[in-house]
Amino acid sequence: MPQTAAVLAEHPPGASVGQTPGSEFAPLLRTVKDRGLLRRRHGWYAREIATNALALAAVVTGVALIGNSWWTLLLAPVLAVLAARTAFIGHDAGHSQITGNKSVSRLLGLIHGNLLLGMSYSWWNDKHNRHHANPNHIDKDPDVVADVLVFTSEQAKTRSGFRRWLTRNQAWLFFPLTLLEGVALKVHGFQDLRRQPPRERAAEALLLVAHVAAYATLLLTSMSLGKALAFAALHQALFGLHLGMAFAPNHKGMEMPDPDGERWGHLRRQVLTSRNVRGAVLTDWFLGGLNYQIEHHLFPSMPRPHLRLAQPLVRAHCQELGISYTETGLVDSYRQALRHMHEVGEPLRVE
Repeated sequence: MPQTAAVLAEHPPGASVGQTPGSEFAPLLRTVKDRGLLRRRHGWYAREIATNALALAAVVTGVALIGNSWWTLLLAPVLAVLAARTAFIGHDAGHSQITGNKSVSRLLGLIHGNLLLGMSYSWWNDKHNRHHANPNHIDKDPDVVADVLVFTSEQAKTRSGFRRWLTRNQAWLFFPLTLLEGVALKVHGFQDLRRQPPRERAAEALLLVAHVAAYATLLLTSMSLGKALAFAALHQALFGLHLGMAFAPNHKGMEMPDPDGERWGHLRRQVLTSRNVRGAVLTDWFLGGLNYQIEHHLFPSMPRPHLRLAQPLVRAHCQELGISYTETGLVDSYRQALRHMHEVGEPLRVE
């Protein structure tokens, strides 16, 4: 979604700092634009997409050549990592980071989401854009709606039965539950087809079915049923875990806007609800650039390689305005997120 255009409309570059919540963002936006950090990096993404495609082809070839051997399962973790890389490319396409052409962005999203992952691009894009518009807002962000996990004490109070047990233990169960996320994402995609317009639904459904058919054909023609099931289980579980590790540090345990309270402007809404993760090139690669969550939320269409360059500008601007800019190490980011989930479930453990 080209959200930078929407931000420009809401906060024109001529505004001044410190007058209204909206005007706080305008000088930062102007600086980022002047530095060229919103310009697309077509060459960078072309290399990223090509490298990922070649790596996927190599793993598929390896599965076919090794065939009916337990050694083939060693390729499942590799495929899981590459699936996460594929998801990151689909994520960037959904934010128009790769190109400003909506049709090309959608095509890239359909290929990397529906065809290569079996995950609906339309479903994810709709859900993710609503999250970006109102991060951590209990009434508007679909990522903090009470479901398997809950994120506020008010949500916890309404739990009963098995879900009550889940909430009591959700901090301990979080990472084990992410092992199911790869399959859950596929199921949600198929369920969402009913929401989509007929033409969009046809393209999405065709590519989802094509993925399932190709995946099943590869495994069942290369190995026995038992080995195929073991490979699929390991691949999907590690894929879900990788995504969970990439998304867990971003917002859990951060500020949650009061639905009835003061309305924040774009800068505070995105900065106060997001957490960055410190690290170098390996962290950037492992988390797909999502470790710069603050910069990504402020400038959703900013190309991934520019997020690191924008970070010192954003940090300095927040410091000048006295706005808290949260940044921590990778392990501590998980600790903070799990601590929050543990505290939410605390009242149910002391009854």
